Amino acid sequence: MKAVVAGGWKSRLLTLFPEREFFMRSQGRVRFIKISSRLQIGAAAVVALLLLVWLVTMATMAIAQFTATRDRLALLDREAKVATAESRVSSYRKDLRAIATDLDKRQDFMEKMIEAHVGDLPATSQAGETVSDSSSEAARTVRKVSAAMPEAAGLARVEARQLAFVEGLTRLADRRAARAAQAIRSLGLNPGAMVAVLNDRSAQGGPLIKLSTEANGMLDPRFQRLGLSLARMNVLERGLAGIPQVLPASLEFISSGFGYRADPFTGGGAFHAGLDFRGPIGAPIFAAAKGVVSFAGVRQGYGNCIEIDHGNGLMTRYAHMSAFRARIGQPVDAGAVIGAIGSTGRSTGPHLHFEVRINDRPVNPRPFLEAAPHVLEEARDLGAHGQR
Repeated sequence: MKAVVAGGWKSRLLTLFPEREFFMRSQGRVRFIKISSRLQIGAAAVVALLLLVWLVTMATMAIAQFTATRDRLALLDREAKVATAESRVSSYRKDLRAIATDLDKRQDFMEKMIEAHVGDLPATSQAGETVSDSSSEAARTVRKVSAAMPEAAGLARVEARQLAFVEGLTRLADRRAARAAQAIRSLGLNPGAMVAVLNDRSAQGGPLIKLSTEANGMLDPRFQRLGLSLARMNVLERGLAGIPQVLPASLEFISSGFGYRADPFTGGGAFHAGLDFRGPIGAPIFAAAKGVVSFAGVRQGYGNCIEIDHGNGLMTRYAHMSAFRARIGQPVDAGAVIGAIGSTGRSTGPHLHFEVRINDRPVNPRPFLEAAPHVLEEARDLGAHGQR
């Protein structure tokens, strides 16, 4: 078998390199030169070997050059980082005043950004407020530091500005929370029930990632108070936004009110858990407040029905619809189209049945729809003007 293979290769080489004869004419004489196949094969092998050596040499040089360039760039990068760190340390040692100026400018930038988005921060406390006031103590600290370490006076002033900023932001959060709580209370709801969610630690978890403001891992009480005030403000303002405030349909009139009525099918006394708005089939139905669609389907007696969860135990229900315009899990804003009027379920004609439920207990929607828009507008106006 090996002999056959060897013979095959040999025949192919002889085919590629056949014996060749050349003749040369010189001074009337003709000379014949014969080049054998073996000589041609040997010459070709030498050329191929030289070419291979050249390719290997060039590849080695390219790799070496690439490695050298990479190492040089890495060294330059390390030197740049070291130079940056060393220059920063040097600047700290040479001129604390320059560092204090940089920090002061950054604090100024943060204050301007906050004021641009949320309004002016209250500079002084009002009667009944419990936010700390560090201005006097901070001023004494600045004077003492300036006398003992003049080069650190700028840092003391920045610290005083920082504390004043935190306390002003806390006052603003408390005042916005108080306005939201008053608006919620005026609608007959309990703001305390909404805030209770802050103390409910059921169904919570995750890794411990501690927050601190001190080198020893402690959290300054003023910063802790700011976090609690912002959380309270957020809960109450979200709760206020979730209160029904938009008519769920642009319709002619309410065809049936909340409470006792004669049942339209039996004629006997019955309790009606919502308001009925009469209107044409296909007319749009609007979300009464901001929330998340928690149900979209068929409920017994209600027919096609959508329910929106507004948080804090408050839910609105829209029934007898002819079409859905929202899906489960979809966030909706107040006034968003969520469906179309119909006559599905237990219904005598096209209308919208609208309910407001708190902790699954039906309440009269009329006070919300009549009073909420004015209450919310007043709360927004107070928030826009701010208080000093």
